Formats: sequence, structure tokens, C-alpha cells
Amino acid sequence: QVRLVESGGGLVQAGGSLRLSCAASTRTFSRYAMGWFRQAPGKERECVSALSWNGGRTYYADSVEGRFAISREDARNTVSLQMNSLKPEDAAVYYCAAGAGGYSDYVRAQIAEYDYWGQGTQVTVAS
Repeated sequence: QVRLVESGGGLVQAGGSLRLSCAASTRTFSRYAMGWFRQAPGKERECVSALSWNGGRTYYADSVEGRFAISREDARNTVSLQMNSLKPEDAAVYYCAAGAGGYSDYVRAQIAEYDYWGQGTQVTVAS
């Protein structure tokens, strides 16, 4: 069982930045593909960004390409999401997810591909 704990959410003005972090409780963190998802009220959960477990490949949703950046620090069992130029439509609960196994450079963008989820952190963007 892997426990994921997100932090860094909050209220920010449009155009501002936030950095989300996710801490994982596993000794084999380096072998997990990681992803960030978000869910706004009345909408389906969507993948915002994902990172292969070897860190070599990334995925970004079109809506955040060029504004968000995902990174991982295996020595600290953390994955982060730097969010810049935030827009009101970025407001949502953001979830960290971890997926075990698979090829080292495989990027997972589907909910069903992940095994563990955090509790979520709220991001609010004021216009």
C-alpha cells in the first residue's frame, strides 16, 4: 500500500503561480509512474500531467501545455507540479496518483492505469 499526500494548494490570483507537491510512502518510489489529475465541480477527473517512472517522458494536457511542469525527486519520494499563468478554469481539486509496473518510459494518462491516489488539494484561482 502506498500513501500519497498532496500539499501546496490554495487561493491565487489569475496569472499567478502555485507549486503542488506529493509525498509518497514507499521505498520503491522510483519504480512508480506518477500523475497529476484534477476534478472541477460537475466535471470528470482529467489527467493534467504525467511522468514515466524513469523520468524520461512526460505528458501534458493541451490546456496546460507550456504553463505547467511536472518533476520528480526520487531521493525525497516526491513529485511536484509547478503551475504558472494560472487561469480561473484551472480551479479544481488536484490529485496525485501512482502507478506500479510497466515500461520505464511509459507515461500513463488514464485513471484506470493508476493504483494509488492522494486525498486531493484544492486550487482556487480568482479572476
